[in-house]
Amino acid sequence: IVLIGLLAAHITRGPGAIVTTGGFGAGQPLGYFGAFLTASLASAYVMYGFDTASSLGEESLNPRRNAPRAILRALIASFLIGGLILLFALLAVPDLHNKALAADGLQYVVLSTLGSTVGQIVLWCVVVAITVCALAVHAAGIRLAFAMARDNCLPASSLVARVSPRFGTPVVPAIFIGFVAICILVINIDQPQIFSVITSIAIIMIYVAYLLVTLPMLVRRLRGTWKPAEGHFSLGGFGLPVNVLAVLWGAAMSLNLAWPRHEVYNASPPYHWYLRWGAFLFVGVVAVGGFTYYWFVQRTRTGTLAAHRSAAEEPEPPATIP
Repeated sequence: IVLIGLLAAHITRGPGAIVTTGGFGAGQPLGYFGAFLTASLASAYVMYGFDTASSLGEESLNPRRNAPRAILRALIASFLIGGLILLFALLAVPDLHNKALAADGLQYVVLSTLGSTVGQIVLWCVVVAITVCALAVHAAGIRLAFAMARDNCLPASSLVARVSPRFGTPVVPAIFIGFVAICILVINIDQPQIFSVITSIAIIMIYVAYLLVTLPMLVRRLRGTWKPAEGHFSLGGFGLPVNVLAVLWGAAMSLNLAWPRHEVYNASPPYHWYLRWGAFLFVGVVAVGGFTYYWFVQRTRTGTLAAHRSAAEEPEPPATIP
């Protein structure tokens, strides 16, 4: 909100800049619409993360009622605050044609508009915010790995689901997820093209996961077999149209993110086909490998581990004849 106010105080052009194409898309097969689809990736990177709230929702009070409301508040805030930042950044940046704008994005806008001192303060706040978000995603990853291991759905589930009596948390997934994150950061060194592919693939996989929920739910709604639980959160009459929009949005964003255009995945030479098609290759490998593992190994093992089974789930002892 402070950044929005600072940018709004430094506006240098009128709202007409919003509808000015600047020649982008000229000579492209889809024209400006293609440039718009590329720019829309920013919203695809922002308008997700619901799984973090749902994964950690079990730790909150009355999650079936409060978690969905928290997700809606977060989405509305992201839409308004993110939209206003983009709007005032566009109206405040000194030069829309500076090459640094394409390379550095909002960092260039903040420093060139607010000056070095104020700009650096704002950027350090961004560093803190990103660190908090990274910790939240790390926590959600730990929670998700623990939940799957508790149901014996991962290799070495008993080890992954073991809760440390000292720390009160599952240590193995915490260390493993942190190690994987560090490896990805190491890959990023002098390899921005590979990092762009990895980042987009991660978001595509999340959108695919959402579709695995919203699409079957839509099928059940259309068949009339979907009935929300009484006394819990419900969209009421808005449920069906929101469900339809969720499926359309998820499918469109997944395709847009995965589309093999070198402007996104291979922006500078040398051009490699596997970078442009990285999303399809990775999702295909995960889908085929995951199904193979499930069919031949996992489908006969799934079930709550004995150490995590509640009293209600314990099998009754066999009857004895006196």
